[in-house]
Amino acid sequence: MLSHLSIRDIVLIERLDIEFREGLSVLTGETGAGKSILLDALSLALGSRGDASLVRHGAEQGQVTAVFDVVGSHPARALLRENDIDDDGDIILRRVQNADGRSRVFINDQAASVTLLKELGRRLVEIHGQHDDRALVDLDIHRTLLDAFGALEIKAALVRTLHKTWRDTEHTLVRHRAKVEAATREADYLRASVEELAKLDPEPLEEETLAIRRTDMMRSEKIAGDVNDANEVLSGNASPVPSLASLVRRLERKVPEAPQLLEPVVKAIDEALNALAEAQNGIEQAIRAIDFDPRVLEQTEERLFALRAAARKYSVAVDDLPALRDRMDADLADIDAGAERLAALEKEAQAARDAYDLAALALSNDRRETAEHLKQAVMAELPALKLERAEFIVEMKTDAQSRTADGIDTVEYWVRTNPGTRAGPMMKVASGGELSRFLLALKVALADRGSAPTLVFDEIDTGVGGAVADAIGQRLRRLAGNVQVLSVTHAPQVAARAQTHFLIAKAAAGNDRVATSIRAMETGDRQEEIARMLAGASVTDEARAAAVRLLRENAAVI
Repeated sequence: MLSHLSIRDIVLIERLDIEFREGLSVLTGETGAGKSILLDALSLALGSRGDASLVRHGAEQGQVTAVFDVVGSHPARALLRENDIDDDGDIILRRVQNADGRSRVFINDQAASVTLLKELGRRLVEIHGQHDDRALVDLDIHRTLLDAFGALEIKAALVRTLHKTWRDTEHTLVRHRAKVEAATREADYLRASVEELAKLDPEPLEEETLAIRRTDMMRSEKIAGDVNDANEVLSGNASPVPSLASLVRRLERKVPEAPQLLEPVVKAIDEALNALAEAQNGIEQAIRAIDFDPRVLEQTEERLFALRAAARKYSVAVDDLPALRDRMDADLADIDAGAERLAALEKEAQAARDAYDLAALALSNDRRETAEHLKQAVMAELPALKLERAEFIVEMKTDAQSRTADGIDTVEYWVRTNPGTRAGPMMKVASGGELSRFLLALKVALADRGSAPTLVFDEIDTGVGGAVADAIGQRLRRLAGNVQVLSVTHAPQVAARAQTHFLIAKAAAGNDRVATSIRAMETGDRQEEIARMLAGASVTDEARAAAVRLLRENAAVI
């Protein structure tokens, strides 16, 4: 329920703090006292359109804060959690309206959007009045209320689940069919491509391996001639090694004859022979290292060029050729197995649709039965509200081919205000006073089912009096047994049934300004206010006595 409303600098309201209670609360006051301003402020906190004109003259900004105390399972808390907003404790809605037209929204002290605020406000409060069609302008709400009246929410949820299952299956079928049809159109191309790629048989990272191998062989090819020439010089027919070896042997035999002369020469030639032997060994190693078959180079180049040509042809990187081959092969497999897969999906989709149709038809039948019960419940309330010649109609149309998440029915509340007149949508056919009474009868029939925890009725008793006003008061009090009810009223019969009575007044606030105030009244003040409502400007003793009698008869809890 709405537990607290705080208003700062909105139109004529400078500072206002109101504590609300459970049950029926009424707000009364003379015309122009500011009752509509109070509702405008509440509407602003619930997400209605902001306007710079709402800010009190001379103030930079206005602010409205509404505090709600609702149970943990209430849908409003689920909405908060869906939007990552803390839902512990009270739900606090705050709207700041700047004089320059800008507006800011805070939900539980977290910045939020007006859209979220409006959706949250719709779940917390319903405002009904002669000219206010917000509560029932959406036909989906009509269907939701019918389901709530018949306790059909579980069946409706099952239909939504089955509808989602069917639509998901249909989407899978459509996607698969489109894929197979597209693949079929390219079947010849795919088969040729798969055959070509299968023959080529590319492997992951093959391009890099081939490129490195080709580079190494080409480098070896460039130095092979010089290495072979060096080998020919050192090891071939023209090699100086045999001559030097023969020479050193002859000199060694002559060393005893002239050791001082020949020993250095023999030593130098030995060192030269060792160096040549070392060089010859290095050249032999180099020859073994660069040894390759030119045909291998040719084959490597042909393979590399073939891979790159295929990559250019299919507009992919060489390394992506294996994946392309696999993907094309899978597409071909889809074509080959397409008929079988399509048949299975079509069967699955048909089964899902049949399950939905069965549940939707059962729900539709229950709704038709519930519609008759709702009609009778509302009709039972109409005579006391001076609508005894009127008829309430639940206009329900069923189209088995119009499958929606909410079933196959459209529901709209119609009325016929007088016998012989044309029936039509309640929001269009009923006059302002009639509409408010139809709405009240509907809400009483629904009790707390499908209702926000707080209901606000704005002058729904306008234009009626006596027994009708008393009937309205009775029904508001009965509603207040299930939900919190706030009513702006001019009818003393309604005011007398309230459990809490607020007086709205306008008074001078200095500097040629006026301000609206509100206060909860005690017994004596209530008697005087109800007497004023009965008598008008001049309150008589008779009016005061009538006020006491009204309060006593209704045993109002003050």
